[in-house]
Amino acid sequence: MTAERLVVIGGGPAALEAARSYREAGADGEVVLVSGDEYLPYNRPPLSKDFLRGESQEDALPLEDGDFYRHHAIEVRLRTRAQALDTVGRIVTLSDGRTLSYGCCILATGASPKPLPVRGAEGSGVRYLRSRQQARELRAAAAAARSAVVVGSGFIGCEAAASLARRGLAVTLVSMEDGPQAARLGGAASQLLRVWLEEDGVSLRLGAQVEAIEDGRVRLAGQASAEGDLLLVAGGVEPEAGIAAGAGLALEAGRVQVDDRMRSSAAGVLAAGDVAFAFNAAAGRRLAVEHWGEALAMGRVAGQTAAGAEASWAEVPGFWSTIGDRTLKYAAWGDGFDDASLVDHDGGAFTVWYSQEGVTVGVLTHDADHDYERGRRLIEQRQPVPRPPHRT
Repeated sequence: MTAERLVVIGGGPAALEAARSYREAGADGEVVLVSGDEYLPYNRPPLSKDFLRGESQEDALPLEDGDFYRHHAIEVRLRTRAQALDTVGRIVTLSDGRTLSYGCCILATGASPKPLPVRGAEGSGVRYLRSRQQARELRAAAAAARSAVVVGSGFIGCEAAASLARRGLAVTLVSMEDGPQAARLGGAASQLLRVWLEEDGVSLRLGAQVEAIEDGRVRLAGQASAEGDLLLVAGGVEPEAGIAAGAGLALEAGRVQVDDRMRSSAAGVLAAGDVAFAFNAAAGRRLAVEHWGEALAMGRVAGQTAAGAEASWAEVPGFWSTIGDRTLKYAAWGDGFDDASLVDHDGGAFTVWYSQEGVTVGVLTHDADHDYERGRRLIEQRQPVPRPPHRT
C-alpha cells in the first residue's frame, strides 16, 4: 500500500497517530486527513481540567503545529466531512462534493456526546463538552456564571464539576448512580471520589432521575429540582459509526469490528479509536474503550498496518483522570469484575484491585505508581491480585 493514497477520516488523536505512524514506518504514499473540525488535532484531556479552570490557553492545545503536517507531507482538509464510503470502488465522498480514491482508508471518526433522552436536553442553554469550540464556550459561560449543574458522574462530569467549583461556582452534580463511577469502579472507590468532590465544594445529588430540563433547571423525579446559571450534560458518548454502517462494514455494539491490526471486514479499510470494537491480542477478545491512550495506540497500529508493517494491539487499556488536584490512574480490560478490594496506603494514597474469578482484571491507584505498573503486568499475565487485600 505504500505507493497508494491513504485517507484518514477523523481529526482526533487516533487520526493523527495513524498518519504519523504511517510515515514513520517508511510509507511514501499520499496522505490526506479529512476532519469535520475547524482546528488541527488538539489535546482534549485539558478541556475539562486546566483549560476549563482558565489555567492554560488555546495555544497549548494543538498536538502538532502546521510545520509537522508539511514536513510529513500530510494534507489536512478541515471543516470537511466524509459522507459516504464505497469499499468496492475504494472512494470516499466528501461533504464538499469532491471524492477521494484510496488504497487504504482509516476510520478514526471518534464519538460525540450523548444527549439526555428527556425534554429540553438539546435546548440552546444546555452545554456539552467534547470539542475545542464547546470548551471555549463553556469556559466563557463559566466566567459569567455563579452556579452550575453538571449532569453525569463519569470522569468528564467529575473533572468538570471540580474545575467549575475551583473557579468559584456553586456546583451541583446530578447522577443516576448511587455514587460517582460506582458501576465502573465499585463502591469503595466511588466513596473516595464522593469525598474528593465534596471537599472541592461540589454538592452531589445521587440516585437522581432527570425528568426534564427547562429554564436553567434540571427537574428530578421525586426530588427538588437542581438549578444553575450554567448547565453541562456529561452523559457519555456515542461512536460516530454512521459512515461505516452505510458502507456495510461489520459492526458490534455500535462500533466497527476490527482485528488486532485494526483491519475491518472490508479490504483496505481500518478503524481505530472510539469508533473501533477492536480485538486485543493480550485480552483474547474485542474491547470497547474510550481512552485517550488507546486512541493513540490503535491509531499507531492502524498506520503501521496501512504501511505494510507488522503491528498488533496488545496493551492493557488505561487512563489517568485528574479531579481537582488529585490524579487517578486506572488500567483494566473494562468488561467487568466480581471483586473490588481497597488497599489503603499512607497519606491518602490507595490501590483498588479488581478481579474476575480470582484473576486480576483491573487496578486503580492514587499516589501508588508502583501498584499501577505492577497491576498492568498482572492483568496482562492473568495473575491473581498480589496479596490478600484489606476489604472495605
